Amino acid sequence: MNYKELYNDWLTNPCFDDETKAELASISEDEKEIKERFYKELEFGTAGLRGIIGAGVNRMNVYTVRKATQGLANYILKVGGADKGVAIAYDSRRMSPEFADVAALCLNANGIKAYVFESLRPTPELSFAVRELGCIAGINITASHNPAEYNGYKVYWEDGAQITPPHDTGIMAEVKAVNDFASLKTMDKEEAKSNGLYTVIGADIDDKYMEALKKQVKRQDCIDAMRDEIKIVYTPLHGTGNIPARRILKEIGFHNVYVVPEQELPDSEFSTVSYPNPEAEEAFELALKLAKEKDADLVLATDPDADRLGVYVKDSKSGNYISLTGNMSGCLLADYEIEQIKETRGIPEDGALIKTIVTTNMADAIAKYYGVKLIEVLTGFKYIGQQILGFENSGKGEYLFGFEESYGCLIGTHARDKDAIVATMALCEAAAYYKTKNMTLWDAMVAMYEKYGFYKDGIQAITLKGIEGLAKIQEVLDTLRNNTPEKFGKYKVVSARDYKKNTITNIATGEVTETGLPKSNVLYYDLEDDAWLCVRPSGTEPKIKFYYGIKGQSLEDADQLSDELGAEVIKMIKEMIG
Repeated sequence: MNYKELYNDWLTNPCFDDETKAELASISEDEKEIKERFYKELEFGTAGLRGIIGAGVNRMNVYTVRKATQGLANYILKVGGADKGVAIAYDSRRMSPEFADVAALCLNANGIKAYVFESLRPTPELSFAVRELGCIAGINITASHNPAEYNGYKVYWEDGAQITPPHDTGIMAEVKAVNDFASLKTMDKEEAKSNGLYTVIGADIDDKYMEALKKQVKRQDCIDAMRDEIKIVYTPLHGTGNIPARRILKEIGFHNVYVVPEQELPDSEFSTVSYPNPEAEEAFELALKLAKEKDADLVLATDPDADRLGVYVKDSKSGNYISLTGNMSGCLLADYEIEQIKETRGIPEDGALIKTIVTTNMADAIAKYYGVKLIEVLTGFKYIGQQILGFENSGKGEYLFGFEESYGCLIGTHARDKDAIVATMALCEAAAYYKTKNMTLWDAMVAMYEKYGFYKDGIQAITLKGIEGLAKIQEVLDTLRNNTPEKFGKYKVVSARDYKKNTITNIATGEVTETGLPKSNVLYYDLEDDAWLCVRPSGTEPKIKFYYGIKGQSLEDADQLSDELGAEVIKMIKEMIG
């Protein structure tokens, strides 16, 4: 059926409820909106579903969620995992509790037990719960940091990480094979409960998760010494982090934790921020105001599903609060955690620091300094989780720390996804540790630059919405793939990696080798002077992203070089898209 026929089917088919039909009837005169909602299905990809909430096949609604779950159920039944059950969590967004129940009851109708959290919980706790309960899979209803009109559906496998090969392609194929909304299974909630298929979980998992976090504290002595000296301002940005972040800080001993009152409680509209993203400056406006009132040492913000952490730290010399990028906070924690491992038990011979390909080269310098293996993976924390699973299965390799540039890291292996709750705990611990040395976290960051080099990394994105936008994004990638530029800005291209073709081409010699990583629609350029640039389409938003990094002679020099490269890249791409 074409998009108009699909629209009419949804208007008339008895399997769709009256509320859905009324919503669709209200756009009957808006041809563009009808087309946007029905020209394609909301794609179930390796990250699951993410889209605008509303009626239609290209929207997040109870029917698209049930369809995805039916496909997942079919796969679970096929691999014989039904007896293990599925853990389900959700965040504070519109329709999140409803979508969680839709998923649970679809699983139940297929004979698969569902463990559903009693109320909103952070992403890392869902990852933890999957392994703690011995589930075959997990579902998290969240759209992370997207605007309020979005929601999403992430699938985890039994190792606690988001799905990777072969399960991702297997599940995607099963979801795609479901083509009749009338055939989707569901059942009555009370009946599911009485049959032991629908189980509510909560406090018991919370307690075990907290205990797992506490095991990652390296220097309780420093926390005890500085618990009254450190002042922390925190905002959950209306999301899931409020209770667990405050609880862990209190239980390990921090006394002066101030939560932004306007952003403390869950709010599906994110009424104090237009974009609940800890990368965005506006997300910190209220927190920084409170920090100045309290003279806080550090300012922390978790995104709505609490897997990513944004950070501002105080510069005691100027009195200003300085924003740390995900690369900066990740390196700060990597250096601190590995140093503490070295001091307390020694660096293991097979220890590894893991980063994604778009993460700063400072990580390479840190790994080299401590003599640990540096492992690069594709963008997406699930690939870091995949490495941890590989260590466990082979008995070779010990995970020390892993992070990505987008404000996500994991300390410990209790979860297999980014964990902003453990990162919050660790940064506050690090602040206490450095305070015993009369240093702030900013002092520690500057010391790292002086030790490893003045690395500066940036990201630019161009948003291209709708059908035409998708075509333009692909056009840019095709142009770059087929015609490798000689240079970006003033930096010559040394080698070009095409992860879709699995090739690394040495520009000087023409020699071609393999990337050694799974295929992905990503282009990466090693540039001269330890600079680099990477281009990839966003997996969750209608954007094409450009990541880049340089190494300067000072902080000021690095800032200037980074700004120049970023400007040149955007100029080049805008010329491409016209």
